[in-house]
Amino acid sequence: MIKIAVCDDEKNVRNYIRELIIDQDIDCEIKEFANSSEYFLNNYEPDILVLDIDMGKDSASGMELADLIRKKSHKQPLIIFITGYPEYVFNAFDVEAFHYLLKPIDEKQFARVMQLAITKVTKISDSDTQSLEIQHDGNRKIVPLKDISYIESQNHKAVLHINNRKIAYYARIGELEEELSDSFCRIHKGYLVNLAYVDEYSKSEVTLTTGEVLLISKYKYKDFVRAHMRFVKKSEPGDF
Repeated sequence: MIKIAVCDDEKNVRNYIRELIIDQDIDCEIKEFANSSEYFLNNYEPDILVLDIDMGKDSASGMELADLIRKKSHKQPLIIFITGYPEYVFNAFDVEAFHYLLKPIDEKQFARVMQLAITKVTKISDSDTQSLEIQHDGNRKIVPLKDISYIESQNHKAVLHINNRKIAYYARIGELEEELSDSFCRIHKGYLVNLAYVDEYSKSEVTLTTGEVLLISKYKYKDFVRAHMRFVKKSEPGDF
């Protein structure tokens, strides 16, 4: 089931958007929020967020909320801005918005954009179900790839770094590099990094969204940059 949030200070607009979403005939859960504070206090993590930009002087703007989501939320929704102000369109790129629709809402355009978003969410969901099967402490264990920030080679073992904990098992990092080539990249003889966790990098190190900093080999740098660019392009938001 796809989780969709609608955040707009006007109840009639929220109701209208809800009806437009229902018209798409998809298996979804829809939650409504009247302002930015209500959205964050609820701790809801949608797949798609339909967001108004101007939500009144007593609330943070939709752009501010989107910026906060990008910086602090673990789950990153596709953001579709809906606003009566076309001049904000360029700001939407700063928060990696999926799309930008103007009020009054064109129902056909809304349907097209929503279908694009649903297709993308479905693809992301499919990739999230990918996993690594390992033998750990005598037991078979399934580890979702999305939970692994990086893999470290240590004393003939592969050490999986998962949410501030480690799982070590016997495996060759070179074989894992081949198996996980779509979403992981070898940046050093001892490190295989999940590209989804890359926050920033220089020629000497890679900083992950977890805050960890890993050395990058000068011999691996160019391959890493190419792999990261391919990954970002594959994951980038839709065209406006």
